[in-house]
Amino acid sequence: MLQLIAGSSASARPNLLTGLSQVSDGDVFVPLIIRGNVGGDASEAPPDDPPDNEVHTGQATFYGATGAGNCSFDATPDNLMVAAMNTTDYANALLCGAYVEVTGADGVVTVRIVDRCPECGPGHIDLSAEAFAAIADPIQGIVPISWVIVSPELAGPLVYRFKEGSSQYWTAVQVRNHRNPIATLEYQTSDGSFTMVPREMYNYFVEAGGMGPGPYTFRVTDIYGQVLVDEGIELIEAGEVSGAAQFAAP
Repeated sequence: MLQLIAGSSASARPNLLTGLSQVSDGDVFVPLIIRGNVGGDASEAPPDDPPDNEVHTGQATFYGATGAGNCSFDATPDNLMVAAMNTTDYANALLCGAYVEVTGADGVVTVRIVDRCPECGPGHIDLSAEAFAAIADPIQGIVPISWVIVSPELAGPLVYRFKEGSSQYWTAVQVRNHRNPIATLEYQTSDGSFTMVPREMYNYFVEAGGMGPGPYTFRVTDIYGQVLVDEGIELIEAGEVSGAAQFAAP
């Protein structure tokens, strides 16, 4: 296992073409990425058939994206290759931060999922205006597409972001900078066991009774069953703490 010692409001935004409304509400030891479920109950394992290589079909529209949205990520004005996923495929934030390769009549573009499109049907992706222009003429407004989850190379390890108001009594943590979609997050309790943390639609894993004062050991599993364990994660309210490694390509 990987060892590391390291020191939401909602807003509506209209789709530019369709009027759709979106809800936004040091010391490192040898790393090892583990495939498969590690400990815990079998019911806590990631899905047997994750949406890894499935090619989806649907349609694309576009909106004035900022990089922020229902996934609770920060705005990324320097990188607007982002998109909002329909609620069905959003899957309670399962695809937040996922990278999706979208193919249209005029090209292919890779986008990061940062938001949810409540009124979009299954398969539908609401792209940033910049991303839409890479696959179709914007004057068309809505176009047929196919899309698939991909696993691009990323710089740096996983990052844990603690939500504003987090404390030992109420702890909310988000995983950022992950190349593969995150299936589960667990934390280690005082008896050495791991506890699964519920995920909210706004893409934070929230332990309503708190995780204690920390530092924490987190166990993170992606949709492919790969597991990373990070130790020594300090609680920094409204702050970020880096892990020690990144998931491999599936």
